[in-house]
Amino acid sequence: MEHLKLLRHSLGLSQQKLAEKLNTTQQSIYKYENDVSQPDIQTLKAMSHFFQVSIDYIVGNSDVPALYGQLIDDPNYLSAQEVRILQRYRILSESRRKLVDSLIEDYASQDSPN
Repeated sequence: MEHLKLLRHSLGLSQQKLAEKLNTTQQSIYKYENDVSQPDIQTLKAMSHFFQVSIDYIVGNSDVPALYGQLIDDPNYLSAQEVRILQRYRILSESRRKLVDSLIEDYASQDSPN
């Protein structure tokens, strides 16, 4: 729950102030941040909603704080097609990934304005 502490600090909130916003106790926030205990799903949802980040980010399963919908909707992030391509890429064997990487490099260098 290292990200929880980073998020809390980014807003300049004490553990007590965050606890009040999440309808929990300061002791609970302390325990979450120090991996003494884990929040239940309702608390995780509340954290996600409050910070506008994914639950995966809060619990450390992702380094991307944005919610999935934000990633799709924001042109600076991934399009739906890009997400599908990444999902497919991830299930490929290592040798097939290398082949795809090689094809992308070849096409990208051909399309490059340089």
